[in-house]
Amino acid sequence: MLVKFKRSRSHDEDRRLALWLATAAGLLNAMALGAFGFFPSHMSGNTSQLSSEVSTTDIRSIIFFGTIIIAFVFGSVVSRLSVIWGQIKNVRTVFCQVLMLEGLALIAISLYEIYSHSPTSNREIIVLLCFLMGVHNSTSSQLSNGRVRSTHITGTLTDAGIAFASVLAAMLRRDFSRDSEGQRSQLLTHTVTIGSFLTGGIAGLVLFQWLAFKAITGVGIMLICVALGSIISIKRRVRSRIQK
Repeated sequence: MLVKFKRSRSHDEDRRLALWLATAAGLLNAMALGAFGFFPSHMSGNTSQLSSEVSTTDIRSIIFFGTIIIAFVFGSVVSRLSVIWGQIKNVRTVFCQVLMLEGLALIAISLYEIYSHSPTSNREIIVLLCFLMGVHNSTSSQLSNGRVRSTHITGTLTDAGIAFASVLAAMLRRDFSRDSEGQRSQLLTHTVTIGSFLTGGIAGLVLFQWLAFKAITGVGIMLICVALGSIISIKRRVRSRIQK
């Protein structure tokens, strides 16, 4: 699921990726809403808000919204550079390492908010969360060749609509070709992504109301466990091949 350096990638692997990473994104997005009244993954809305602030000449808000957009993009850049480094060094677990660092960063944010929460630092935390969302979305996009975008639900809904139309057209034409089967598989992958993000969002609000910032620690631990599980699986496969 978290390995890219191989000949092909199955839809089942993409669905497992969507299940874990889109759920994590939905959880974190909802928790940030509960904590700060802000969606750290909603870059379309944030860009629109930036345009609105420019029209009102509110310099402080302009800087803030401009910064969170840059932070999201910078997170994508950091994720991509990390993967390029992994490709150069032939580090098969590079995606696992990226997710593990993201999980550790979320735990650090959670601990900071639990023990040193201050409303004056809210904007800095939001910027950091936007950066991590950029890392998160870029990681899933690179792993799946763009088929799974864990935070970009607008694009996923669009892709799901396109896939559904293609499947519907194939059914009407009684087309049973490989392309038709591929569209069905992709539609299912998009459905899993959307459903996981939605489920994560609902659970995120409930968990934040129940556990407050401790809930963010849970998301971090979840990402670390997924990454560690993949690292262990990769090491076992490599070891078994060497023994053969």
